[in-house]
Amino acid sequence: MKSVLTLLFLSLTAMVSAQNVLTGSRKQLFDYDWKFSLAQERTASQPDFNDTKWRTINLPHDWSIEGQTKADNPSGNDGGYFPAGTGWYRKKFLIPTAMKGKKISVYFEGVYMNSEVFINGKSLGVRPYGYSAFVYDITPYLNYNGDNILVVKADNSRQKNSRWYSGSGIYRHVWVTVTDAVHIGNWGTVITTNNISKASAEVEIKTILKNELPTPQNISLYAVLTAKNKRQAGNTVIQVALAPNETKEFIQNVVIKDPLLWSPNHPDLYKVRISVKRGFKIIDETFNDFGIRSLAFSTENGFQLNGKKIILNGGCAHHDNGILGAAAYDRAEEKKVELLKAAGFNAVRTSHNPPSEAFLNACDRLGLLVIDESFDGWRQSKTAYDYTMYFDTWWQRDVETMVLRDRSHPSIFMWSIGNEVIERKKPEAIATATMMAKFIKTLDTTRPITSAMTTWDSEWEMFDPLFAAYDIAGYNYQLYRAADDHKRIPSRIIVQTESYPKDAFDNWKLSHENSYILGDFVWTAIDYLGESSIGRYFYPGDPTGQHYEKPLFPWHGAYCGDIDLTGWRKPISHYRELLYSDKEELYLAVKEPNPASGPISLTSWAVWPTWESWTWPGFEGKDIQVEVYSKYPAVRLYLNDKLLGEQLTAEEQQFKATFTIPYTPGVIKAVAVKDGKEVETRILKTAGKAAGIKLIADRRALSANAQDLSYVTVEIVDENGRPVPDANNQLSFNISGEGTIAGLGNANLQDTDPYIGNQHKAWKGRALAILKSTQKPGKLALQVSSPGLKTASLIMNTISR
Repeated sequence: MKSVLTLLFLSLTAMVSAQNVLTGSRKQLFDYDWKFSLAQERTASQPDFNDTKWRTINLPHDWSIEGQTKADNPSGNDGGYFPAGTGWYRKKFLIPTAMKGKKISVYFEGVYMNSEVFINGKSLGVRPYGYSAFVYDITPYLNYNGDNILVVKADNSRQKNSRWYSGSGIYRHVWVTVTDAVHIGNWGTVITTNNISKASAEVEIKTILKNELPTPQNISLYAVLTAKNKRQAGNTVIQVALAPNETKEFIQNVVIKDPLLWSPNHPDLYKVRISVKRGFKIIDETFNDFGIRSLAFSTENGFQLNGKKIILNGGCAHHDNGILGAAAYDRAEEKKVELLKAAGFNAVRTSHNPPSEAFLNACDRLGLLVIDESFDGWRQSKTAYDYTMYFDTWWQRDVETMVLRDRSHPSIFMWSIGNEVIERKKPEAIATATMMAKFIKTLDTTRPITSAMTTWDSEWEMFDPLFAAYDIAGYNYQLYRAADDHKRIPSRIIVQTESYPKDAFDNWKLSHENSYILGDFVWTAIDYLGESSIGRYFYPGDPTGQHYEKPLFPWHGAYCGDIDLTGWRKPISHYRELLYSDKEELYLAVKEPNPASGPISLTSWAVWPTWESWTWPGFEGKDIQVEVYSKYPAVRLYLNDKLLGEQLTAEEQQFKATFTIPYTPGVIKAVAVKDGKEVETRILKTAGKAAGIKLIADRRALSANAQDLSYVTVEIVDENGRPVPDANNQLSFNISGEGTIAGLGNANLQDTDPYIGNQHKAWKGRALAILKSTQKPGKLALQVSSPGLKTASLIMNTISR
């Protein structure tokens, strides 16, 4: 009878989206059909509030990226001049009466910021830190005979509260969890691996079980491990007893034979299924991925992963997804990891906050080591309304959230608890660092702890006691001090947690010649919104100065990344990869020539603007510098098949040759020379006038889930299909079928065109459109046009999966 009533209930609510009727599934995505408004509504938390005129949206959602950058927006240069404010979200849902007796909770992966959550008018609590996940038990407040209203207030009105673009709103996923009264706790499975050899590995599984019944419970706890080919790798079962209303941790151990080890080059994962049974009935079940790998750190051998030394070629990365803003779509987070891997990075530092779960999952799956960082600062502020307002009250809960959520990820090999804290010269900084490090060790003893540290004055040695509070010393921009520090404190293990892009060779050399240096993390791996104009170069007549000295609107982002906002790898990226690996051994680019009005100027985080271009109209007959990066002994340069010269490119030359030649349109060719023979070639050709548009989609089939994305690179090309590197045409985008435009943009961080819309300019011949599927399977068509250019189009499929 109960099942018949449930079917009747569902049939009567057929007009309500399936996403708005809870089912018995343990974990349900709760991202769809929210109402949203930026209006100042004092009663919006109440169930009877009329939200019919509010927008209907799906999550993840960042309302700041939808707005226009303006010089007077209070987020200022730090926040990229984007709008902020306070936003309200409301979601109506139904619960079948058959679910009475279940434990129901709502889980937020992240809300920026100062969130307050209400269910049916009842405030469940607040969470100030916008990067922390949190969960609320909503069971006591639910209606089983009518509507339920979940309301979220996100208050990002107090500016500035960050030194980079934060975004605003429910920018990460929301989930509802439905369990029996006896169940596995939130973040209740912890997996560690020990005694690893080629023959075997020990897997320790800790499971936190909760009995929310007034009676004792006797249950069975099963663990089944499977490898990537889905073959069973091991299993175990124990009988456990839980007292009334007891929460208790249980430990199970499984030995895996011939284990596949996780590493950046071979990111092999296993899966563990944890089943809780009462008799023969499964009352709860979770699935968790894990990797088998060992970590070791020493001054003698540096960082060893699975017994093999790895030198870290790392990059720092903020949490935003470029033209999507802060919205943490799974595909966007995966795309970011793909870009970092393709650029040769083997590690990333999540500057300066915990990342999304999707990002860490992608790092596990694709093979990218992670320094997981908690905060930018502690008690002394960097901006007026930053985390220092909440540190004393919230630091322990926020650190605990980071470690409990993330500690089973094999990609995470280090925790970081701060970045350039302002109070670093005060004795209390040592006490704070010691306090936080000690607390983390109560939650996880398998990883070392660091904090990023710097000073630009002469008082470096005074920080020795602060460095002693960490397992690994994080140096920002100060790696040149390492040799003297090693003489003074031979036991110190060092990693450069931030570096200038221009210092790539020096940092590579220091990391390779000194075993106590683990490697380098460049600032940054990828361009980002906010911290406006860091990394800029400028021309005569432009405002002078560094990004931190004065506002430089319309700059609204950082140009210091190896990868730009469209995913294009700058020449510095190819040079860095060439230094750290043999994957790329020859690269050709051209340094932008100074204009007639005077020289180009560089700021501290900048490198000279260098392009994959031999198209320089107006410079005919004038000298231009051509750069060749090479791991070969020497390179030759040809112009229109005429040999112009040969240069050595060994370590003594920093694997780089610079040829100064008069610009003549045509073809330049760099040829690697080994043992007197020409063995590899790179060419650049002069482009003609812009004639058409080329569309390059990274994916042509999307899941019909209103979340999946396709990144479409837009290139302006000449009549021969050759990219035109100086084109800046205005582009119009038209989409039809089962999709929407999630974002439009280019790599010019002075461009004031909005990232949301259907028009945007190209820059340096490129633009990017990110398309998002709907929830219906079908066709998705994109058409891109520009006056005077041949229109381009593409079609892709959205598929039910």
